[in-house]
Amino acid sequence: MDEAKTDAQQLYDVVIVGGGPAGLTAAQYAARLNLKTVVLDKSKTAGALAFTSKIENYPGIVRPMTGPELLDIFRGQAISFGAEYIETQVIGVNIESNPKEIYAMDKTYYGKTVILATGSMGRKPAIDGEKELLGKGVSYCAICDAAFYGGRNVCIIGDSEEAVKEAEVLTRFTDKVTLIAPGKKLKVDDEHPALKENKFNVLLNHRVTEIRGDEVVEAVVVQDNDTKAETVMPMDGVFVYLHGSRPIVDFLNFSVDISDEECIMTNRMMETNIEGVFAAGDVSCTEVRQVVIAAANGCTAALSAEKYINHRKRRKYAWG
Repeated sequence: MDEAKTDAQQLYDVVIVGGGPAGLTAAQYAARLNLKTVVLDKSKTAGALAFTSKIENYPGIVRPMTGPELLDIFRGQAISFGAEYIETQVIGVNIESNPKEIYAMDKTYYGKTVILATGSMGRKPAIDGEKELLGKGVSYCAICDAAFYGGRNVCIIGDSEEAVKEAEVLTRFTDKVTLIAPGKKLKVDDEHPALKENKFNVLLNHRVTEIRGDEVVEAVVVQDNDTKAETVMPMDGVFVYLHGSRPIVDFLNFSVDISDEECIMTNRMMETNIEGVFAAGDVSCTEVRQVVIAAANGCTAALSAEKYINHRKRRKYAWG
């Protein structure tokens, strides 16, 4: 798609994928530099910082706070400077085009530059049968695939708010939904709207040890964490919302240089091998995974994006 043919209202200066500390800091700096900026975030509760119950060593905070509280501050600052924040899942990219194309669940976003800041909570298939049945009943996106399971047995594996929200999405298509949580308590308030409506079953303190099926998913084997007793549950669809520590790069389909550790390779200014594409935070090949480092990366990426857009020889210093 040629930039001249792109509706000016649809073209962003900076499209940021990821709403953690790196992405939101990049949004603050980009928006404050009067760049048309949008943050595409899968969920406010999906990142590593969102799972942090207490943080007290971030510079400038005057009291201990939770990760979500600190993220709210980041997000509010970015929006106050003019950045747009949209909750949507990015499922693919075309970052060698001009403008660059970011394919999300709601629509395609176009940007002069892209900052990749998706973090590192990805994982490799770890449940027996998960890899073999991926795309054949195993999915990582309820919003993407829920419509295929109208009236059928489905389960969600996980205990995060993201898992709870996705379970609620599935109930729009079937009343046979079970949330299988490894912990003895979900990582959400008991008053969470999705739980209060009792639209799905919750099985706590259990883990799925195997996903069975020949051509498609047919059942899951569920183990009680205390007694180790196993139960076979007939199942047509399995949605996995467990987290690991791998950089989240699957949606890129190797369109940028990825290291052997599967992180995005950048130089010191967070530039990737593709002009106009930057990476920041834990998704990049950083040696230290800390909020302050991710925020610094986001700042650097935004300044580098501004330099690229305005064809500067030097970066613009965003001092007050």
